[in-house]
Amino acid sequence: MTFDQLKQEFLDGKVLLFDKPLYWTSFDLVRKVRYALKTQLELPRIKVGHAGTLDPLATGLMILCTGKETRNIETHQSAPKEYQAKIRLGATTPSFDLETDIDRHFPFEHLTSPDIEKVLADMTGPQLQEPPGYSAKFVNGVRAYRYARQGKPVALEAREIEIHAIRLLSARLPELEILVTCSKGTYIRALARDIGVKLGSGAHLAALKRTRIGSFALKDALNIEDFERNLVFL
Repeated sequence: MTFDQLKQEFLDGKVLLFDKPLYWTSFDLVRKVRYALKTQLELPRIKVGHAGTLDPLATGLMILCTGKETRNIETHQSAPKEYQAKIRLGATTPSFDLETDIDRHFPFEHLTSPDIEKVLADMTGPQLQEPPGYSAKFVNGVRAYRYARQGKPVALEAREIEIHAIRLLSARLPELEILVTCSKGTYIRALARDIGVKLGSGAHLAALKRTRIGSFALKDALNIEDFERNLVFL
């Protein structure tokens, strides 16, 4: 493929799979890819967008679209997602993950694997989920997490989601590892919170990796360093 053909291919539209690094925002990844396309392929006006955010404390699969393929971002966003999550029982945090410090402790020693399996089974199906106060949802034109970080958290309206399946991968109390398949708009942090409530022991999300979006899998994803290094050979 010639250099000009490669440029045109990105303009016509490509679907790129990336493994987002820990602590990066979703826009950090978009910015890096756009910069590489601008500088290495001389495409100053190339469109690049992502099909679904990941929190900075999460890693795993992100879909980025270029050029005309950005028109199909909503299709990718609407696909079911799969996550591998570590949940720590016995403690809660205001953000439901490790962004904030533990605020309360709870007993967890009484829990058994059958207890946990039953709660996970009961949590599948359509349901209303209240988003975390530390989320990017807009409230009066301001991101909810900005209110929360100022000590003024706002209650967010519950919205309909669906948990298609939850599988317990391991239970080494106080930590659980689960595999979740869910609909667009599901907050795994909020799922961790709800699991803790139903078990009678508070919980928060300790680690999160997105492993699948629709038919796209993390095993097929690039890391950003390889993309930048090998862009002209893609």
